[in-house]
Amino acid sequence: MPVQGSTGAGGLGGELPSELGSGIDQQSGIDTDGPPTDGGSGMASGPAKFVQEGGSIDYTPGADVLVGAVVVQADLIGVTQAPIKAGQLGSIAVTGVFDFNKAVGAGSAIPAGTLTYWDAAAQNATKNAAAGANKLIGKAVKATIDADTIVRVRLQQ
Repeated sequence: MPVQGSTGAGGLGGELPSELGSGIDQQSGIDTDGPPTDGGSGMASGPAKFVQEGGSIDYTPGADVLVGAVVVQADLIGVTQAPIKAGQLGSIAVTGVFDFNKAVGAGSAIPAGTLTYWDAAAQNATKNAAAGANKLIGKAVKATIDADTIVRVRLQQ
């Protein structure tokens, strides 16, 4: 017969072991104090600390930027998803799939799966790395033809 009104972990009856400490919810067995800062190992922490998932990162522009602006920071490429005023903290997406303006003309078609680069001077995406002058955006996820003006790219860092 099932135990009625049990207070143990997972409703299985019995009490939680005393070594779990006071930060454990007695009904669910969930640690309500959060993870220990040393990972629970009793050892010192390493030189890195988790900050965020990283799909978007903080960005403070020197001039106003529009939604959809391509931001180049050395080899890091991001896209604004909202307008950001100069000097104000905003964010840029560094993961995801975006449509970019594409170079047009003979030989500009980009097959799906092709590495795609940002040409900052022309303000468009191309399959031409230009000996490192153009920065890697990611891989095209939809094939284009020479006449297409847009290419869909999965950002890759």
